[in-house]
Amino acid sequence: MRYTTIFFDLDDTLYQSSTGLWEVIRSRMSKYMAERLGLPAEEIPRLRRSYYETYGTTLRGLQKHHKVDPDDYLAYVHDIPVETYLEPAPQIRQMLLSLPQQRWIFTNADANHARRVLSVLGLEGCFTGIIDVWAMDFACKPEPEAYYKALELAGEVHPRNCVLLDDSPSNLARAHQMGFTTVLVGPDGPHPAAIFTISNLLELPKTLPQLWNGRQAEMEVPEDGR
Repeated sequence: MRYTTIFFDLDDTLYQSSTGLWEVIRSRMSKYMAERLGLPAEEIPRLRRSYYETYGTTLRGLQKHHKVDPDDYLAYVHDIPVETYLEPAPQIRQMLLSLPQQRWIFTNADANHARRVLSVLGLEGCFTGIIDVWAMDFACKPEPEAYYKALELAGEVHPRNCVLLDDSPSNLARAHQMGFTTVLVGPDGPHPAAIFTISNLLELPKTLPQLWNGRQAEMEVPEDGR
């Protein structure tokens, strides 16, 4: 199989979940619902779980049921000192730049947050572009519309030419059904939705060497994966 496009999720995929950044983002989602919307604290976990399971993101549910302003919500939940949780990842940069395919960020977050994360990680210039919640017209993974929009923006016709790396099995499940090659990133694998499983991005050359079309990745990965 010759792949032409690789889609990368952002949070808990480009960096490891152990950083704690995504936990802080989640806590700010709950804080937004309490402070901005006045929802009872005891109801918020149930509502967030329901919105996530029904719509794919908390924001999608809040838009439908509470008419929230997405700009206000996204600015609030991402108002975090990202540099406190992340650090430059030069080996990931080297690995990404050695890939011959076009590479896209494909995230349910917004491009402003993605750019901040990429800046702190030192991964600017590694991606063709960012497909975010605005680019998807507020569709979101795992809604089919999000994947079709990503394919359109990437200039791809066939999912079989594409790889998706994501930390969410539900996001990968939809992609797998559509014909993407799926890679689960993080400590929770393996999973039926994932054809391949890696604990972090630096395992990609050993797990999926065919991405380099027969070339050896131009990098050396330490045994401990760091």
